[in-house]
Amino acid sequence: MRVVTAEDIEACLSFPDLVDVLRDAFRAGMMAPLRHHHTIALEGDRPDATLLLMPAWTASAPGAETAGRYIGVKTVSVFPGNRDRDLPAVQGAFLLFSAETGEPLALMDAPRLTAWRTAAASALASRYLSRDDSHRLLIVGTGSLGRHLAHAHASVRPIREVVLWNRRPAGAHALAQRLTAEGFAVSVTENLERSIREADIVSTATLSSTPLVLGQWLTPGTHLDCVGAYRPHMRETDDDVVTRAHIWVDTRAGAMKEAGDIAIPLASGTITNDNIEGDLHDLAHNDRFARAAPEDITMFKSVGASIEDLAAAIAVYEKLQTVPSPPPP
Repeated sequence: MRVVTAEDIEACLSFPDLVDVLRDAFRAGMMAPLRHHHTIALEGDRPDATLLLMPAWTASAPGAETAGRYIGVKTVSVFPGNRDRDLPAVQGAFLLFSAETGEPLALMDAPRLTAWRTAAASALASRYLSRDDSHRLLIVGTGSLGRHLAHAHASVRPIREVVLWNRRPAGAHALAQRLTAEGFAVSVTENLERSIREADIVSTATLSSTPLVLGQWLTPGTHLDCVGAYRPHMRETDDDVVTRAHIWVDTRAGAMKEAGDIAIPLASGTITNDNIEGDLHDLAHNDRFARAAPEDITMFKSVGASIEDLAAAIAVYEKLQTVPSPPPP
């Protein structure tokens, strides 16, 4: 079994290639049961942690080749209080198996794999939903996803300016320094309302339980990419956002059950199931621009799907098959 580090993943993946990999995976179809959530109560006043189990496997058909079939499962822990300890909130591992023999093939760094596939899913949605002239990107929340979101969105749209906002400005300045070194024109803002009004694409990646983006701040033509707030009690947007926007999700089953940005207004009757216009499967199969008019406000809500993890893991593993394994220490 090959151990695949975060550095290996960085060397194997690129945008927009991974965006295309995810598009093809949603077209082909994979078996992806709804992920398992387990709440872990912690001592004292520390916020509860979460253990996530996300299985998926490639679909089979009579007479299909088995050599290219895989099973994967991602195990992830989410400890929101880790930011107070200068530790990542999200940690875990991805295990890839052969679907022919059940043999474990690779153990991969899950946080890095997750960052890549999450950003690629956002870019895939943006390819169909954001205006093709979108050039100003606002990233709300500058944790581990921020850098990948900037590169992913810039791979499908002509992003010329990246604006960063974070509850802790030091985090935004640190990411700004890195993105500047990587060729982006970057600024840090403390005025979230003004920056949302000026953005073409707003990408949110936080663990917020209260709305950060208000619908009244959204300018016609804006695309909103929401990848944080992965639990039913969390939300990054208010009711006005979902009533103004054309809503798309990564998967209907996941977003409608797990995403507070969707589940809360559904429960209150603010929106109905009919307000969800489609998911990544629909976008990939239709493979066409889904924005009806330039002035439309579009929203993509992602909670993560195991099909994305498996597709990215397969891409990494097959790329590494052309590279000899390092000798044991």
